[in-house]
Amino acid sequence: TRMRSFIGCGYAGTITPPVIQRNILENPAWYTQYTPYQAEISQGRLEALLNFQTVVADLTGLPLAGASLLDAATAAAEAMGMAWTAARQKKSRFFVSEDCHPQTLAVVKTRAEALGIEVVVGSIDAFDGDDVCGALVQYPTTFGQVEDYGAFAEQVHAAGALLIVAADLLSLTLLRAPGEFGADICVGSSQRFGVPLGYGGPHAAFLATTEKHKRSLPVRLIGVSRDATGSPSLRMALQTL
Repeated sequence: TRMRSFIGCGYAGTITPPVIQRNILENPAWYTQYTPYQAEISQGRLEALLNFQTVVADLTGLPLAGASLLDAATAAAEAMGMAWTAARQKKSRFFVSEDCHPQTLAVVKTRAEALGIEVVVGSIDAFDGDDVCGALVQYPTTFGQVEDYGAFAEQVHAAGALLIVAADLLSLTLLRAPGEFGADICVGSSQRFGVPLGYGGPHAAFLATTEKHKRSLPVRLIGVSRDATGSPSLRMALQTL
């Protein structure tokens, strides 16, 4: 039995700069209990979401990223739903690498049961693409290994399925971007970007994908537009929540 990685299955102790903690997290003028439901009324909050999307898109190497997902495990489950939708709900199997975090696998299995999808867990070396709508891998793995998924991406695409990469966002500042080796969707948690552990979360997740799948994004998508006077303004360009 292999030991789990020292990174804590995707969670890590972080230090939140006091100036951010005091002036944002503890500032009711910036963040109240109504903020998640009123993002469209504040340009400042929309700008923060746009900045988040931009960072995620840059690090994942995918052109389209959204905001407002709950945590990494549920983001992976949403990505599975996207793959199932892309296959027009005609492929009933979903492959998950045995190297994924246990909480991610648990949530994916629970969501799959409700959708009638069969989850196949195993090694990527034993991947069978028959009737598979998508494949989920961890990058780095839950055991701390950094794998090269380039060849596997080609295998998944040859089977007519989508490759979903659950990535450590901070590690992508050093590692090859998932979009560069063929990922169709990239998900994960932003906890390591300075969010306190908070007894397990949830912590804001991210989901990035290609333009082809933008209509099935399960997130808020903030876009840049112009107001009635022609000045730049931010708006909720797409919302499927």
